Amino acid sequence: MKNLLLMIAFVLPIVSYADGTGLPMKANDYGTDGQEIYNSLCASCHMVDGKGAKGAGFYPSLVKNPKLESPIYIQDVVLYGVHAMPSIGGLLDDTQIANVINYVRTHFDNHYTDKVSPSDITKLRAPNYQYDTAFE
Repeated sequence: MKNLLLMIAFVLPIVSYADGTGLPMKANDYGTDGQEIYNSLCASCHMVDGKGAKGAGFYPSLVKNPKLESPIYIQDVVLYGVHAMPSIGGLLDDTQIANVINYVRTHFDNHYTDKVSPSDITKLRAPNYQYDTAFE
């Protein structure tokens, strides 16, 4: 629990203000390119090479990750979070989420060819769900 609190106190504010302005980033600040979104938002925990990290927390590797075979699994994780990963469904729009998922599923030695569309994300969004605000 202490490690999680340390991550929230120190790591998440860095991610939130990763643009260097000192102001919280909004969805439109991340653009729509999957790699750029990954590098801006995901790489701080999963690393630029996708290998993840262990230390104050556990950030799973995305390299050859069999869980990514199911596009619904990763859509659910990104939208609603799991374990120490907060939901980012309130931060990114459906196009951005689809693009970053497609990037992860086709990089880091993952070769999944079935693409996620923005409408796939829309279908999984629960009405009136209160997304994490850790990044806002």
